Amino acid sequence: MKSESPLTPDSKPPEPINVSSFAGAGLQFAISLVLFLFLGRWIDSKLGTSPIFLIAGVFIGGGAAFYSMYRKLTAAQKADDERRKIERERQK
Repeated sequence: MKSESPLTPDSKPPEPINVSSFAGAGLQFAISLVLFLFLGRWIDSKLGTSPIFLIAGVFIGGGAAFYSMYRKLTAAQKADDERRKIERERQK
């Protein structure tokens, strides 16, 4: 069952999606990859395993970055759909 929006036709619709809300996504992605890369490298140096944790760190960092970006984009899409729905209802 789809839940109804808490917004009424008289309430203010969500702000439209703009580029500035996603400006840091690339930087966040890069920082996540580099952080997990160095974490994997550090674990490899402590345990004496060569590239195992470095490779795992890159994949975990990439996966975490993609998941974070996916959540941000789906939330923005949902807000934009809600805004458009309210605008269509007001035009009727």
